[in-house]
Amino acid sequence: MYNLKRFIYIIILFPLGIFSQEKEKPVEVKLAEKQILRKGNDLYKEKRFVDAEVKYKKALKQNPNYENAAYNLGNAVYKQNRFKEALPQYELVVKSSKDSDTKMQVFHNIANVNMKEKKYDQAVAAYKNSLRLNPSDEETRYNLALAKKLLKDQQQQNKDDKNKDKDKNKDENKDKNEQNKDNKKDQGDDKEKDKDKKEGDDNKDKQDKDKGGNNEQKEKPQPKPQPNKLSQQQIQQLLDAMNNEENKTQKKVNAKKARGKKTKNEKDW
Repeated sequence: MYNLKRFIYIIILFPLGIFSQEKEKPVEVKLAEKQILRKGNDLYKEKRFVDAEVKYKKALKQNPNYENAAYNLGNAVYKQNRFKEALPQYELVVKSSKDSDTKMQVFHNIANVNMKEKKYDQAVAAYKNSLRLNPSDEETRYNLALAKKLLKDQQQQNKDDKNKDKDKNKDENKDKNEQNKDNKKDQGDDKEKDKDKKEGDDNKDKQDKDKGGNNEQKEKPQPKPQPNKLSQQQIQQLLDAMNNEENKTQKKVNAKKARGKKTKNEKDW
């Protein structure tokens, strides 16, 4: 069973080993074009895929409707791992070819390209088209079974990824809601703190106001009068004035005494 799976994987890595040899075609294909195709096929056998690509393109330049050259060009490009470039060549041949064997091979190779691109649904469809043209082709049948399995695995993986993303978004939304609740709770606590602080400040202001009112009702202490302070010069002037006044009073007293006393007459000798 292991060898069979390994064989299947080897098969899908490359297009069919048989590339289209020149068949006798109607007169529209000229001999020179046929010769260019044969040279390209010789290079392809030698695995000189770049050189073979050049020859096939040259043949198509001379005759764009040269079916075999278009098909072999797709194979040469495929061998260089340029799968997306090979696909249009194969699709062109499928649309234009009237030969069922050629179309069978082309469908097989289209499926291989889609396998490389992990487009398993398109690979399944192409392998089925190939089998319709040749139901006895076991290689295509095995590749079809493998493509179906890979498609199923891919779909399951996509489903798991989708569920994983859904669960992730659900968890993120849950965390977001919890965070919002915590933020609201914190905001509520802050509001309560602000309210308590405001009430405390109001009470403090009221107490300060009441205290200030009581102080206003109390009688303010009156300043004590300061005693007059005289300089030494002023004191001396005051004493002198008092002495002068006292002298004047004493003179008046003495004068009154003198007027009331009898005087002696002096003897006239």
